[in-house]
Amino acid sequence: MKITCDIKDKIALVTGANRGIGKAIVDAFLDHGAARVYVAVRRLDSAAPLIERYGDRVLPVQLDLARPETITAMAGRAADIQVVVNSAAVFMASTPLDGNAIDALELGMKINVLGLIRMAQAFVPALKQNGGGALVQLNSVASLVCAPNFATHSACKAAAYSLTQALHELLGQQGIAVLSVHPGLIGSDMGNAAGLTGSAEPPSVVAEGIVAALKAGDFHLFPDSMAKRVGSAYQSFAGSVVEAGIPEYRPRIMVSVEK
Repeated sequence: MKITCDIKDKIALVTGANRGIGKAIVDAFLDHGAARVYVAVRRLDSAAPLIERYGDRVLPVQLDLARPETITAMAGRAADIQVVVNSAAVFMASTPLDGNAIDALELGMKINVLGLIRMAQAFVPALKQNGGGALVQLNSVASLVCAPNFATHSACKAAAYSLTQALHELLGQQGIAVLSVHPGLIGSDMGNAAGLTGSAEPPSVVAEGIVAALKAGDFHLFPDSMAKRVGSAYQSFAGSVVEAGIPEYRPRIMVSVEK
């Protein structure tokens, strides 16, 4: 059963909210009638442009996925949230044979994978308390396709996608929607750092796609042209296996998230 979530009148939290896709998500949520957005950033002063534009509809908060104590503190402060978007990430890619491969993989795992676990553990209790809502995870086409030069980044994004699938099943049983977002070529700071500037589409494509996908109750979102090509090829498998699940592969006891 699909769980839908209309962003109108919702209170949301967006990590990595000061630039790129994160900022575009804040813009889209507020444009579509969100009541308030906690803009989670590492440096509070980086949220100044959002405050200038939206006033008290945005509330800047300090959150750093590399510092678990900031996640815990934020969870205690934002007990009213109904939608959580984990957009913050780090990009440090290499081949498996590069000298920095271990460092790149460790950093990516710390931020992109452990960060997701910590965010889910910290904020799911509030989502449950507030009647459900949604958890949105920014994954990537790199979760599904690995280019040699991006191997360590793809490994981290694949791990995050696996966790997102687990959260989709676990939280769906508790009335919480989970959306796995897989952008491709997007004109953001991270995309530019990766050298993906050829036919990049604006971050707003991702943000508007998230609003629509939440309203439709979708689990996967492939927002841009490149991502749609990957998604088109992947969707048959995703629909019959990932979203349907494999009963024989499930453990006999499902553990609910409690706090």
